[in-house]
Order: sequence, then structure tokens, then C-alpha cells
Amino acid sequence: MRVFSLIDGNNFYVSCERAFNPKLERRPVVVLSNNDGCVVSRSNEAKALGIKMGVPLFQIQALVEHHAIAVLSSNYSLYGDMSQRVMTTLAQFSPDQEVYSIDECFLSIDQASPTALLEYGTVIRQTVKRCTGIPVSLGFAATKTLAKLANRQAKQGDSGVYYLSAEQVDSVLAATELRDLWGIGRKLSKALALKGIHNGLDLKQANPVVIRQQFSVLVERLVRELNGDSCLPLETIATGRQSLIVSRSFGQPVFTQAHLHEAIASYLSKAAEKLRAQSLTSGMLNIFAASSRYQEEPYSESVSFNLPVATNSTVELLPYAATAAKALFQDGQRFKKAGVVLLDLGPETEQQTSLFDSLSSEKRETLQRLMQTMDQINRKHGTGTLTFAATGLERPWLIKAEHRSSRHTTCWDELVIVKSI
Repeated sequence: MRVFSLIDGNNFYVSCERAFNPKLERRPVVVLSNNDGCVVSRSNEAKALGIKMGVPLFQIQALVEHHAIAVLSSNYSLYGDMSQRVMTTLAQFSPDQEVYSIDECFLSIDQASPTALLEYGTVIRQTVKRCTGIPVSLGFAATKTLAKLANRQAKQGDSGVYYLSAEQVDSVLAATELRDLWGIGRKLSKALALKGIHNGLDLKQANPVVIRQQFSVLVERLVRELNGDSCLPLETIATGRQSLIVSRSFGQPVFTQAHLHEAIASYLSKAAEKLRAQSLTSGMLNIFAASSRYQEEPYSESVSFNLPVATNSTVELLPYAATAAKALFQDGQRFKKAGVVLLDLGPETEQQTSLFDSLSSEKRETLQRLMQTMDQINRKHGTGTLTFAATGLERPWLIKAEHRSSRHTTCWDELVIVKSI
């Protein structure tokens, strides 16, 4: 017998910032979304002040000033690297691991007594904290859905570890609203309420066959999971990606075709870099641009391109940026966002050639070596050390990040400096 454990980083973005800046401890801290727009992570101290997730910064400006709240821009380079360190640390505790999100993962653990599980969870917490500086909470239960619920209980306690036994399930579910269950959104919770199902216990006691008929097999599985019947195994092998998206809102509106071209070229370059990191190629591009959806007549258009040969070469993809910018640009339009979607992904080892390919095999090998060299230099000396001129120099359209901390773990120029006194 084995049980599931869900490990979740506490206020993950804030915790990453605190790991390198102890002055933020015991102080209210908020991390903002792209362009310093809305709150996407809050410390417990900020939550206690009533700051809600997703609230725009301008709406809490008085609170920020009155309570000296630390305001930080999102630092995704730091968060992504810290996530990888946390997941690597957790992998030593079980061979069966599913990385569920940037700050969550499931482990499958040998069944033991509740006391032994709680002790093991404490060891896991202490190890992650010591190795990464990130505090985590752990929930143990018979199924993944119940482990999610157990993790929620763990966050409410002082120990940070909780074992949800079969005897406790009903009482915990009776106090759990539907929208707090894994897989239940606002729309589904309203539909369930119309059937007389108002909390977690109501859903557990529902007939799974009837639930499947009235809703879906996914909701039926949820009912069975709440009853201790494990229907969702760990996904220890990542499924193949079907698409890859790089999209950003602009720091300020874009009015010129040249700047729109630069932004699209920059996103294509980043997308190609991600493809190479995952040993994938793309056979189709979709490029889009849009105005603010709040303006009187919102604008949103896209163009697609079928590539003659699937590729991950920035050199081959960049010409499509100019073509797309020309097709999407409109005089007088205030562009607020653009992005690229790479489709028809496949392993670079299974690249299909074409009779209509304009590049020789020797030229493709040269481009591949060029990309490998660029990636190695950028990994060693920092992202953006080498870039293509098409991505621009001044880049006035870059997202706002006026409060971003240093990229301590991914950029040589921003390493932590230790001074002796």
C-alpha cells in the first residue's frame, strides 16, 4: 500500500525572494504580474492586511504606503530555477514523482503509521528548507484529490504537515466548499449546487454513476477519489508537448510597425531557444497581435505559417516576424500585446526533410552549430549576451519591471554579493 503526498511551496514567489533577502522576513510582501499590474503572490502578513489575489497595484497603493509593504516585480528566471532546485531535492524522497506546477509536486510514499508519515513529512520539509531556503507544506492521503485537501489543511496548521486519515475525511469535507476542491471551478460548483450538492461531503456521498450521467467522467472520478478509490495515477513521464507559446503585454503601447516587428522577433527568438532546450522542432507558426480589450473597438488578428521543414533555428524563424508584422500592423492602432504559438512539435531527431527545402544539409548543420554556440554563450554569460539585431536595441515595448530583484541564480552579473564587516 502506498499513499500520495502533495508538496506545495508556501507563497512560492515571495519565498523565493525571501531566500535571498532576509530583510523581507516577517514583513508584508507582494509580487506583481507582468507590467507590474496585479498581485500574484502574497506573504501571510500581506494576506492579513486584506490584500486579495489579483488586485491591481493602484487599488492598494494607500495600504502599501501605510504598512510599508514590499512590492516586487515578477522574477521568473529566479522562480523557475528555484522550482527546479526544490523538485530535485524532493526527488530523493521517492522514485515516483509528478511535478504538477512550478511550486507543487506529488510523491508516492510507502504506507506507514500516521506518526511515521508525519515524522517523514517533517524531514522532507526540513530538507527542502535547508537545501533551498523555501518553506513547503505537505499533505498525505489515500488519493491525489484527498492529498490536495490534506495539503490545504497543512497550511492552516503550525507543523506544515497533515495526514488525512479515512476517519477524518467526512468531517474535513463537510467544512470544505466545492470551489476549494481540486478540479471544481465556479461554473461547475454552481451546477452541482442546483443538484443539491453544496460541499465536499455532499459530493463524496453522491452516486458516481448518476454524477457521470449528469456531468462527466471527470467528475465521477473526483467522487471516487473522495471516497478513497485512487483513479488518478502519478504522471511520472511528461507527455509530449503539443504547442509552445511566448506572449507578453507591452510595457507601453506600440504604434509603429518597426517596434511590432522587434517584439515579434524577440518572442520568436525566445520560443526557438525553448524548443532547442527541449530538443523539439516546430512545423507551424501562429503569430498574433492585439490592442487593449478595454478600448472602444478592440483589435486582435493573427497569421499562420506552415514551415517547409520543421525547425528550431532562430535564423530560419526570424524572417516570419517581418512578414507577420507587415500583415498585422494597422496605422493608428495601439498594440498592447503580441505573441507567437509554435505548433506541430516533434523530436528534432525525427525531422522530416522536404523536396522543396531551400537549404542544403550542410547549411542546416552549420545553422545547428551556430545555435548551439549561441545557447552555450548565453547559458554561461547570461540570457541576452548574444541576440539578433532584429529583436531591437532600445526595446521601449519591454514589459515594466520597476521592482524586480536580481536574478541571483541565473545571471553572472547579478550574483549575491557578500561583504565582510
